[in-house]
Amino acid sequence: MRRPVEHRPSFSRLATRLNAIPERVALCFPWYTVRIMNLSKIENFQDAIVTVMGLGRYSQGSGLGATKWLLRHGAQTVITDLKDAAELKESVDLVMDWHAKYRAQFPNRTIYQPLFILGQHRQEDFVNVDCVVQNPGVPSESEFVVAAREKGVAIESDVSLFFRFYPHPIIAVTGTRGKTTTTMLTGAMLKKLDPQAIIAGNVKVSPLESLDDLLVRKEPTPVVLELSSWLLESMPQALKDLKQGPDIAVFTNAFPDHLNRYASYEDYIKSKEIIFEFQTPEQFTVLNFDNDIVRGMESRVKGKLFWCSKTYMEKNGCYVKDGVVVFRRDGADTALVSTSEIGLQGEHNLENVLTSACAALLRGVAVDAVCDVLRTFKGVDDRQELVREVDEISYVNDTTATSPDAVVAALKRFGGKDDIILICGGEDKKLDFTPMIAAIPPTCKVVILFPGSASDVIEPSILGKVTIDHAANMKEAVQKARAVATRGDIVLLSPGAASFNMFKNEFDRGEQFREEVRNL
Repeated sequence: MRRPVEHRPSFSRLATRLNAIPERVALCFPWYTVRIMNLSKIENFQDAIVTVMGLGRYSQGSGLGATKWLLRHGAQTVITDLKDAAELKESVDLVMDWHAKYRAQFPNRTIYQPLFILGQHRQEDFVNVDCVVQNPGVPSESEFVVAAREKGVAIESDVSLFFRFYPHPIIAVTGTRGKTTTTMLTGAMLKKLDPQAIIAGNVKVSPLESLDDLLVRKEPTPVVLELSSWLLESMPQALKDLKQGPDIAVFTNAFPDHLNRYASYEDYIKSKEIIFEFQTPEQFTVLNFDNDIVRGMESRVKGKLFWCSKTYMEKNGCYVKDGVVVFRRDGADTALVSTSEIGLQGEHNLENVLTSACAALLRGVAVDAVCDVLRTFKGVDDRQELVREVDEISYVNDTTATSPDAVVAALKRFGGKDDIILICGGEDKKLDFTPMIAAIPPTCKVVILFPGSASDVIEPSILGKVTIDHAANMKEAVQKARAVATRGDIVLLSPGAASFNMFKNEFDRGEQFREEVRNL
């Protein structure tokens, strides 16, 4: 086991300050007992002992965002991560920079030096603390999370803390596919309502980055959060305490995914349904009628239900009617834009357009503003993103296609007849590759596979039907793709699998693809 890196914490000197804060005791005292933390007020974090489980490497991500917020509010912060000090050097440096900044910024507040436990987790850092802030990448079944729960320690996430302390309307978006595009598109519409609107959550930005500024603004700021199933799992206790859910809950679609982490597809869906489980009758739920699984959730919805569908219905919602996107509410239709005017191309993106427009209109965005965004919004990085054209060959980054169904959607959008060089494969998430395997031969001339268990499933099934090659890294994959591509072809990175055996994450995979394409 790696030796943990420890910055000596200021709370190791608590013995000199016990008269000032007698109800607090440091981790090093054997008679320390866990206190049930009152999470109703931000000021209660001052002097509280809080463990951040999973620091991460995104400068504004969940782990770093939570750490920054906790330091600023005077928590005695323990930061633990299975990655070692070398892997997390940039993140550790950021934390220490923030610590120095906050000590200077808040001279009348105790700003504690953080304690880093890197390269391992220790049980005492989970059971002898006031609160654990769990990174969404950490399974709820982790033995350390379970131990904290059994001890009665509050378990939160950056998003659950934001919900607890932000008193104004929040739009929350989940789904298997399309949730980032829907979140970003909705956010673009919200910015027409208020240029300072917040887009955060599972888009590499912690909402805690903005919370303090939002709380001092005189007017409520529009907020849209993308919530993965993992983030939603951190929400029930906060939503129970608040006795409400998100003001507008959007569910884009549901397909099998992350089955390497969930016991069953049903468990995965159940985690997603947390998004509307605690809503009140006055809150809104936006569901995609065209997805069978989502359509079947109707009886479990607690709020006011709005449907979205490419087929018109006489129910509240957003639909396509005679080639025009319309919003229907209380029996009245409002025409928005024709489908030919929509800037975000692709049949699957029409569902994202409908859910985004519906959510924004329910939040109070003007019709003209919604229409303007629908005409001008072109898409999101890492999702069917055209990186560059070189010698009339298009290079498309679809790195967030981590499931076979997402690859099928990309092949449908870009594929003609044998004109795609597909870069795919990696580690299997226990998903069904049958649809992807069926879609490859009619659309692909060459498939370049990364090593991994998913590739081991894909290769035998397409052998003899399409040319197969292999690449040990992204540079080799792009070079091999360029060598076989001809004018009019599309080089498509759409993995259909996880990336952890070769890359930091799917976004690192996408950035490496962009970099290699730029170098052509």
